[in-house]
Amino acid sequence: MRVFRVYAKPGSEHILTLRDQMQNALTGHGADFVEIRLEESDSSRIQYRAREIEEIGRTSGLGGSVRAAVKGGWGFVSFNDTGDLESRVKLAVEQARAVGSETTELADTEPSVADVPPELVNDPGTVSLSEKKDRMDHYNDLIWSTPGIQSSTVIYGDNRRRVHYVNSEGAAVDQEFVHVICYVSAVARDGGDVQQAGFSIGSLGDYDLVAGLDDEIRAVGKRAVDLLKAPGIEGGERTVILDPVLAGVFAHEAFGHLSEADHVYESDQLKEIMVLGRQFGQPHLNIVDGGAIPSLRGSMAYDDEGTPTKRSDLIRDGVLVGRLHSRETAAKMGEAPSGNARAISYNHPPIVRMTNTVIEPGEASFEDLLEGVDDGVYVRNWYGGMTEMEMFTFSSGEAYRIRNGRVEEMVRPVKLSGNVFKTLHQIDGIGNDLGMNQGGGCGKAGQSPLPVSNGSPHIRIQNCLVSGA
Repeated sequence: MRVFRVYAKPGSEHILTLRDQMQNALTGHGADFVEIRLEESDSSRIQYRAREIEEIGRTSGLGGSVRAAVKGGWGFVSFNDTGDLESRVKLAVEQARAVGSETTELADTEPSVADVPPELVNDPGTVSLSEKKDRMDHYNDLIWSTPGIQSSTVIYGDNRRRVHYVNSEGAAVDQEFVHVICYVSAVARDGGDVQQAGFSIGSLGDYDLVAGLDDEIRAVGKRAVDLLKAPGIEGGERTVILDPVLAGVFAHEAFGHLSEADHVYESDQLKEIMVLGRQFGQPHLNIVDGGAIPSLRGSMAYDDEGTPTKRSDLIRDGVLVGRLHSRETAAKMGEAPSGNARAISYNHPPIVRMTNTVIEPGEASFEDLLEGVDDGVYVRNWYGGMTEMEMFTFSSGEAYRIRNGRVEEMVRPVKLSGNVFKTLHQIDGIGNDLGMNQGGGCGKAGQSPLPVSNGSPHIRIQNCLVSGA
């Protein structure tokens, strides 16, 4: 506990003392590589189930981890008692030595030394828990002001995470992050027919995100009730237009995970598919990922290996040109590190993860995308999905018929399915707008929900398989 309290004075000699303690613990370890990560976190959470408040409180966390490499083998130790870092280093090195039998491969990076303050607009830490509860009480009451609502969920959360990182190569990086999220859902029922509507939003360091949501929350309740009367849609291949939220989720889930280099390195099948230089879409398709894209929930100056983040092209002019790396995957695949090694907390080692994944805007207006669509579907928002290798299925949150180039009546939500690589080629229109989805979190290898964002303009896909949800 003592070493973290000194962080209250960034830039002071106490911070240097903390770094000295961490760096001193790295001496004489006899490993190829060692890193120490110490973290402190403070969180608030408020959750409602139907009319009742289910959870309210503030929590704090404190702990750290050591990761060591010896002859290609890795050892990892996490702990809450930060008082004896030398023994933690020794244990991690012993673990690594027990399994190492090859060569430790890490891409070269210049050791970074930096103090990175949090990005703040309206710090949620300055707002009392009671004030946050009053706002969420109001929002939950708004949902129930709509006749026909049977159940609801309202979740508010904020988190401040302070990370201190050093490694045996001389890197020393202190970073702080503040996140705000809000999730709202309404459920309506008519006999055995149950329909749901909702939204999730998030921000990097801005409590104002959750202010002034009255109109959006009323709309959620109304849409849930209206869906009870909405017709279904006949399944089949149709032209679909995805809104920025669903298109961003598609980019993240269906393609982004396939761009994580550990997946590619470990799969012979993906090595044959994810070949750099392969045409994956039409020339107007560009997809990027990067923590260096500013002011988003996946934004950071350095990843959890102390590597500077950047903006990485994944698809450029329809061609696969890059992928996401840790230092180890970059070395093993002969490519440059991208700053995508991330850990959700000190309890986990960093692995290759996305940050902010974006389909870049094109030139078409929304009206241009609608033009020529005689019988299609406009889909918005999402309610989950799954991917398995190159196959995907996503459920929309909303769906509307398109007839003769016009968005018309609401229909029941639909599912979109297909092969991601075939579907990328079928994207024949990309809007000139851009919207970001920052309300969710990413899961991988038991680490969830990791703060990420994804986004896109409206996109049009030809011959997409649509089925009733």
